[in-house]
Amino acid sequence: MPNWSEVLAEIQQESSRAHAAADVVRRKYLKALHVLTGRNVIAYYSGFLSKPSLQLQDINDEDMNAFMMAVHQLDRGKGLDLILHTPGGSIASTESIVNYLQKMFSNDIRVIVPQIAMSAGTMIACSAREVVLGKQSSLGPIDPQLRGIPAQGVISEFKKALQDIKADPFYVHVWQPILQQYRPTFLGQCQQAIDWTKKFVSNQLKTVMFSADPEAEQKAARIVEFLSDDDIHKAHERHIPMDQCIAIGLKIKPLESDPALQDTVLTVHHCYMWALMNSTAFKIVENHAGQAFVKLQLSKP
Repeated sequence: MPNWSEVLAEIQQESSRAHAAADVVRRKYLKALHVLTGRNVIAYYSGFLSKPSLQLQDINDEDMNAFMMAVHQLDRGKGLDLILHTPGGSIASTESIVNYLQKMFSNDIRVIVPQIAMSAGTMIACSAREVVLGKQSSLGPIDPQLRGIPAQGVISEFKKALQDIKADPFYVHVWQPILQQYRPTFLGQCQQAIDWTKKFVSNQLKTVMFSADPEAEQKAARIVEFLSDDDIHKAHERHIPMDQCIAIGLKIKPLESDPALQDTVLTVHHCYMWALMNSTAFKIVENHAGQAFVKLQLSKP
């Protein structure tokens, strides 16, 4: 299978014969992955790395329409390999999409992460029966964000403020300007988001990834505790590599253990990254049959 340079050369060669050369080459290798595995394939790609300032690149409710399009007319008995590249997004949207895909494919879902699936992307990965990661792949913490602010960070900040003020009332003057930035009920909303995220991931791990495991409860609890611990990760964008994902107990298939799968997945990944870097597309959801839902950046007037 071709590497990045060879994919580019193939796109350039195809350009002389096809108007949408990048689409032709990308779909060729997405179909090749389907042929290799015998499973349905849907790719979900966000352009957050090449277009970091653009809005609507996260997981949101509009994505449900994209997945409905991608699932239509597939042989659902063949299961689903979901290739995921995302910075994360809405908890509610993620929950809805996961529930839909699990119903469509009877929980026979494998998530493949060629590079990054952070936050809500990690939540989706934890909802699969197995996750395929390479040495270059990363998941992320599952700490939810509210208005772009880490919910667990807010809780920790309030606890630190309370501790300081109890120790010395003078600290009221230090903390007051900081705490006034948060609207009423925000602390409660942060705790609810944390509880919601933990419960969702825990239930998915117990009922899908570890469904037949007598130690499902303990394994799920250990994984959730690690993924949601801001004292360990320090930052929402912390990358969690394959070996650490294996160490905490997630069911991980190393991409390198299957050279044919590795070559094909990475070629597909190169195709999508090239498309996102060299076009106005900022989100692509596409199946192996060539059905695609593409969001384009509108040109400025």
